[in-house]
Amino acid sequence: MSPIHRINPAELSPPAGFSHAVTATGSQLVFLAGQTALDQQGDIIGTTLPEQFATALTNLFTALRAAGGAPADLARVTVYATDVADYRANAAELGRIWRRLAGRDYPAMAVIGAARLWDEQALVEIDGVAVLP
Repeated sequence: MSPIHRINPAELSPPAGFSHAVTATGSQLVFLAGQTALDQQGDIIGTTLPEQFATALTNLFTALRAAGGAPADLARVTVYATDVADYRANAAELGRIWRRLAGRDYPAMAVIGAARLWDEQALVEIDGVAVLP
């Protein structure tokens, strides 16, 4: 049985691409550093938000897998976007990218607008917390 349990009360607006609450019972917490669209050489790749989102999410999952986890183990994800309007405009495509890389198990999530990220060319940064069984 998964250590992650997603809770979406009927009294709240139906969630789209996130869960309202997540409980977790496991033996190990994994705190994942913010990941951007950096390649192995430290260069930002991609010029559009969807391109960078896919790479940043792949990088997050690479770190998670190295710690012994999988996307379904994520309890919480925070997305920092330099342009929230662009994020909303691309929400359907970003959802397709999430489902392709992670499936339909959504963690508790937030999207936060940021004036800029550490790497000036970065449009998005993603961090998270996972619970391993």
